[in-house]
This record gives sequence, structure tokens and C-alpha cells, in this order.
Amino acid sequence: MGEFWPVPDTLGYLSGRWRAERTVRDLAGGEEGRFEGTVVFGPLEGGGLLQHESGDFTWRGVTRPAERTLRFLPGPGGTADVRFADGRPFHDLDLTAGRYVADHPCSADLYRGEFTVRDADHWRTLWRVRGPAKDLELITGYARAL
Repeated sequence: MGEFWPVPDTLGYLSGRWRAERTVRDLAGGEEGRFEGTVVFGPLEGGGLLQHESGDFTWRGVTRPAERTLRFLPGPGGTADVRFADGRPFHDLDLTAGRYVADHPCSADLYRGEFTVRDADHWRTLWRVRGPAKDLELITGYARAL
């Protein structure tokens, strides 16, 4: 197998419980933070998955609880349509090649996410945020929680 692990069914692959470790770097200021927690992809009423992420985020030496919710709706050919909790579009996700790049404009900033699948139990995201308000890099490693 190559560097990436193809996933024919994005929602089927993501379904379940994952451990997440994220590093957040402010490239302009040089500060670094860390998130550790769990991500659960559970059934969404009407089809798809509801992603709930919860854990602890440490920034500038202060640790606080953090959480976020996203909706992963079925897309064509085993892909997903990712939306914010309130239903607004976020990005598409196509893991059929094991790697995907998605863009999300947010005001004048651009979020560019690279999703890579390593094997049945490990995947990673790298979000690069650039613009007048932000200059960030967020790297998250996911490991299936058994």
C-alpha cells in the first residue's frame, strides 16, 4: 500500500470513537497550544454522522474544556458534505484516494485543510489558516479508540 490508505466510504470509516491530539501554532506570534480529547461520530437523524469533539485545550499555560460539533452528511460516491452544527456549509470531504484538500473561506481568512488516512485506525488533518486576522497551523492526529 502507498503513503495514503484509500477509503471507499468516508462516513463508514469515520463512524465510531476516536482519540484526538491537536497542536495549534500561531505562526505570527510563535505561541503553541494543545488539545487532547475524544471525537465521536454517531448517527445523525435523517442520515449521516454527528461529530462531537470534547476535551481539554491548553493555550498560554491555561487549560480549559473545549468542544465542537459538526454534521457529516452523505455525499456522492462515498464522500461527505461537512457542515457546522447550525447547518452552514464547511467543506466537502472525499477520502477515496486517502488524501483530500479542502478550502473554507471565513471572512478575509482562508482555511485550507489536508486530510490524510494512514490505515484503518489512524488519520490526520492539517489546517493552515491565513489572512489578515489569523496565521495558524492546526495539526490533529486521530487514533481509533477500541
